[in-house]
Amino acid sequence: MGCSSFIGGRWNFMIKRRSRTEVKALAQYICMSPHKARRIIDQIRGRSYRQTLMILDLMPYRAAYHIFKLVYSAGANARHNKGLSEVESFISKAEVNGGAIVKKFKPRARGRSYPIKRPTCHITIVVNTRYILLNKLYQSNLFNRKKFGL
Repeated sequence: MGCSSFIGGRWNFMIKRRSRTEVKALAQYICMSPHKARRIIDQIRGRSYRQTLMILDLMPYRAAYHIFKLVYSAGANARHNKGLSEVESFISKAEVNGGAIVKKFKPRARGRSYPIKRPTCHITIVVNTRYILLNKLYQSNLFNRKKFGL
């Protein structure tokens, strides 16, 4: 998977690499406003897998149910496809994008019509393993080892 750009009179090809421990789950065309779903996603981004499930289970919002099912699916994908542990997993990336808007017309008085817009959204959850991520940071010298006691 790569993309290209034209810089300085020649093509530069950038290769996007995905971590081998990264597991993704995607839900499309959820009948809900992206703004309402982002309110929930902002609460769980960066948290551990188990803590996320507990938070979503106790939230009173309608969006929490759909996101709960998606996080659970991402954890099942990590366990089944990659053999990763749920204890070490965390939500590394969570985003909500706007989808198609379903437009309908409601009949009103005197032959007029009133437009109804039902927004949809696409939700993406990426689960990664914290242990392997810290190991990569340790090997790449991106942080001070003395500061973290390593």
